[in-house]
Amino acid sequence: MVRPELNRRMVRYRTAGIMTLRTASRPLDDPMNNEHVALLRKGAATWNKWRREKPDIRPDLHGARLRGADLHGARLRGADLRKANLYNADLQGTNFSEADLREANLREADLGQANLSGANLSKANVYKANVSGANLSKAKLSGVLLSGADLRGARLYKANVSGANLSEANLGAANLIGADLTEAALSGAALNAANLSWAELNGANLSGAKLNGANLLGADLRRATLVGTNLTGADLTGCRIYGVSAWGLKLDGAKQQNLIITPSNEPEITVDNIEVAQFIYLMLNNERVRDVIDTITSKAVLILGRFTERRKPILEALRKELRQREYLPILFDFEKPRNRDTDETITLLARMARFVVADISDAKSVLQELRAIVPDLPSVPVQPIILAKQEEPGMFDFFRKYPWVLKVHHYASQKKLIAELGETVIRPAERFVRHGSAISTGTASRPPRRRRRSAPSR
Repeated sequence: MVRPELNRRMVRYRTAGIMTLRTASRPLDDPMNNEHVALLRKGAATWNKWRREKPDIRPDLHGARLRGADLHGARLRGADLRKANLYNADLQGTNFSEADLREANLREADLGQANLSGANLSKANVYKANVSGANLSKAKLSGVLLSGADLRGARLYKANVSGANLSEANLGAANLIGADLTEAALSGAALNAANLSWAELNGANLSGAKLNGANLLGADLRRATLVGTNLTGADLTGCRIYGVSAWGLKLDGAKQQNLIITPSNEPEITVDNIEVAQFIYLMLNNERVRDVIDTITSKAVLILGRFTERRKPILEALRKELRQREYLPILFDFEKPRNRDTDETITLLARMARFVVADISDAKSVLQELRAIVPDLPSVPVQPIILAKQEEPGMFDFFRKYPWVLKVHHYASQKKLIAELGETVIRPAERFVRHGSAISTGTASRPPRRRRRSAPSR
């Protein structure tokens, strides 16, 4: 005889002709749960009618066994479906918004066009489920098993997908704007034309993932693994890629601009090639690699200037124009907090550069950086530019004695600067690179000495 103090519902199992009793997880005196499950099993029409009549009751379906159930279009908003078994259930168009589906079994279920906005699916099993076109905006999907799931066209705007397993999932054309995919397993996932702008992909595994045509504008790819990843035609503008592991990428037609290769607590250094980014960062932080910098021939152009609200548009326009002329512009943002390694970083970047363009308008820190690189780099021409209405700073006289500091170009406006860039900025610098190296060797590498007067004859 079962003791009443156990107060637990008994479940009968018949095995080999022997009747056994086992305690289940729900209490005996829980008629509400039994009533709700019974109602739902009658189908979506009966359930929805009851929901319209009793809108204030929160459905209690905790642990419900609904394997293979037809719940197409059911209204389950805010329902408690923790640990419910919905394996292979028909849930097309079902409203699960704000529902609690933690640890639920949704394996191979059909959730096409379902509304799961704001739902909590933490640690749920959604393996090989159809979630195409579903609304998962702001849903909690941390630790969810979504491998092999079909998420084509799904909306995951600002969803938390951290630590989820999405390997081999199909996320083609999915909306993942601002989604948190930190540490997510996305190896082999199909993310063709997906919108991942501003998404958090810190530490995510994207090995073998198909991101062709994807929008990754401003995405955080720090520490992400990109081995054999297809980024053909993808937009990587403004991505944070510090610590990224990028090998064997497919980048045909990809837009790679302003990629940030430094940690968030350091001044921003941007480049325009994700594969070159790793090399540049190694050169900045590895003593052995630094030794080969002087032998590198590249199209890198270091742009120095002040990143104030008024000056930054000029530098951005300069970078864009240099990029269109097939140079590799490198910007160093001096408005960020400085540290003792800043001068060393500038020197290393200058050593990689074909030439330097320095905007000395409203000059402050720019002159200090020039002082760190000019005296020791006679083979790197520096082309100073300044707004025409400004006077050259008095401290600039220090640089006039160095032949590799070219004549200052005064520009009237941003438009005028860009229009004249080839003739007044690029051409003088290239002329020095090609023909002026003779003055940067031997005694000519130093500022010219004044000729001594001969002693008067007696």
